[in-house]
Amino acid sequence: MDVIFSGIQPSGSLTLGNYLGALKNFIPFQEKAECYYCVVNQHAITVPQNPALLHERTRNLAALYIAAGMDPKKATIFVQSEVPEHAMLGWMMICSAYVGEMERMTQYKSKAQKEEKKEGFIPLGLLTYPPLMAADILLYQANLVPVGEDQRQHMEITRDLAERFNRKYGEVFTIPEMWAPQGGARVMSLQEPTGKMSKSDDNEWATIHM
Repeated sequence: MDVIFSGIQPSGSLTLGNYLGALKNFIPFQEKAECYYCVVNQHAITVPQNPALLHERTRNLAALYIAAGMDPKKATIFVQSEVPEHAMLGWMMICSAYVGEMERMTQYKSKAQKEEKKEGFIPLGLLTYPPLMAADILLYQANLVPVGEDQRQHMEITRDLAERFNRKYGEVFTIPEMWAPQGGARVMSLQEPTGKMSKSDDNEWATIHM
């Protein structure tokens, strides 16, 4: 039986892109695989968040998982910060990663530029985001990860970190494969068609919210 892991950040109201690229595709797997679906709230704090709003969005996203068709009797639905092993393994993955490969990440470069312009600084969490995502997946020995096309580079880094760890310490982790839908894997912004539709976009006209 396949082991599935995936998650979505509660960093804003989910968009049509989140639904078509990720959430919609989580549901069928629960009928045939061991599924772990997470609200990845620790990823959300890589940029400044209002604590009360983040708490509300975390609960709302968990409710939306169920409303979309996830069955708690068939899939494990949980909040990332409530499982401390995510952060523990995340630190080990950070220590296994190289600064150069993190700085080459496309999402890091685009988000770092945006945050520096907006806040006047670049949060270090943006740089260490990929090792934490790798830890999320590897912790459950997932062999299949349904995500949107925008996560392909993160999945490649996850595989690299798992293989690097296994070479040093033995066959510890399953090497996961990415699963992306045939259509809707990358829904573009309505205002800036060269970029993806984002739930954290400041321009409300750029997104269709769920």
